[in-house]
Amino acid sequence: MLRIGIAASKMSKGSLLSYNLCVIVIACLFSLFIFLICGFSILLIVFLVSLILHALKPADFHAGWVHMFKICMVVLAVVVGVFNIAAILKNVQFTKNKI
Repeated sequence: MLRIGIAASKMSKGSLLSYNLCVIVIACLFSLFIFLICGFSILLIVFLVSLILHALKPADFHAGWVHMFKICMVVLAVVVGVFNIAAILKNVQFTKNKI
């Protein structure tokens, strides 16, 4: 989380408003990247488990997997959102003396 502040201070070049804007943009882009990577891996795992279980027991479990995937993505979104807010709150500054 501290590297967000370091990168934002190098990009802002002394302006407090642009520093805070850079912190928010970098944190949101990184959170989006993490959400996409983790979401794809969750989708892949759920799909593979569904294929394995469908081969062992050929019943229609498709509707249950969709609900489980939605729950996993909602939990992932909440966790990534909490870490994003924590990173922003840790790096946002109100005085110019630390830049």
